Amino acid sequence: MIDINLCSVKPISHTLDGALLFAINNKTKPLGSLGQLEHLALRIGRIQQTTSPKLQKPHICVFASDHGIASEGVSTYPREVTPQMVVNFLNGGAGINVLARQNSIALTIVDAGVNAEFGNYPILIKAKIRRGTRNFLHEPAMTLDECRTALAKGGEIVQGIHAEGSTVIGFGEMGIGNTTSAAALMHIFTQEPLETCVGRGTGLNDTQLLHKRNILTQALERHRSVLANVIKHPLDVLSTFGGYEIAMMCGAMLEAASLGMIVLVDGFIASSALLVAYALCPAILDYCIFSHESDEHGHAAMLRFFGATPLLRLSLRLGEGTGCALAYPIVQASVSFLNEMATFESAGVSDKR
Repeated sequence: MIDINLCSVKPISHTLDGALLFAINNKTKPLGSLGQLEHLALRIGRIQQTTSPKLQKPHICVFASDHGIASEGVSTYPREVTPQMVVNFLNGGAGINVLARQNSIALTIVDAGVNAEFGNYPILIKAKIRRGTRNFLHEPAMTLDECRTALAKGGEIVQGIHAEGSTVIGFGEMGIGNTTSAAALMHIFTQEPLETCVGRGTGLNDTQLLHKRNILTQALERHRSVLANVIKHPLDVLSTFGGYEIAMMCGAMLEAASLGMIVLVDGFIASSALLVAYALCPAILDYCIFSHESDEHGHAAMLRFFGATPLLRLSLRLGEGTGCALAYPIVQASVSFLNEMATFESAGVSDKR
């Protein structure tokens, strides 16, 4: 279980770097000619501490929750869409269902705090903290105890997935209003101007975008005491502005890294959860592969903050973990070339030397 006071994520060892680089560079190709695939192979080899890494039982968890801030008109969709989309996930009809099936990725849907009750489904985990967060324009979104419970539950879910043999995991989300929470977290943890962090989410027009920005400005002013010591108390920030799905995803990411799993990072919302995880434990970045650059305003700046190069730029802004599912075949390719591509010696091919 995650100890959020003393993070158990260990920095990646570079002991095998020499052997990994030799294995990569000795394949039958010009040096560096496989570009990012070579960087990926090196990263995955480091994570697994082997020159023959394996990807087993890939999995994506989609965390869903309602947000009290949605009542302030920060989204073009009503709050009822959150439970409706969860039902769509459970029935196999959403974008992430299609892409996960296509790439043989197992899928789990987690009710972290949806304002509805669901029946029993094989892919559903009922982990509801509360039926939606409170409205952080007026009060903290969740209590500190609720936040800690969400973190721990996310870790527990990943423990179960890891115990079944998974070595690679991605995370997605669903929650009307969650780009507003994510924008607040981005502004606070990256110190980027609010204008850089606030985007159109589900398709706001200019007037609605200005309204969303104004709501966040008011909320940040109300909770300015929380911002006094962000570095020392990141959980205060998460509990004040976050969502149950964001908190649970943060705990899941930390636990996955502590177990030595490869963490596939999706778009804007998932990256906001990673901001909190990074504040708690900077070593987590060693385990992360950034699947894509979202079209949501602010994600490019967030990636720059992490020093990350995304695998894809497809103008996606759906969430749900869809970027993880699309990027996974590229991750597979990096491991396949490292394990299966002939060396100059084995193929009897002369290298340039």
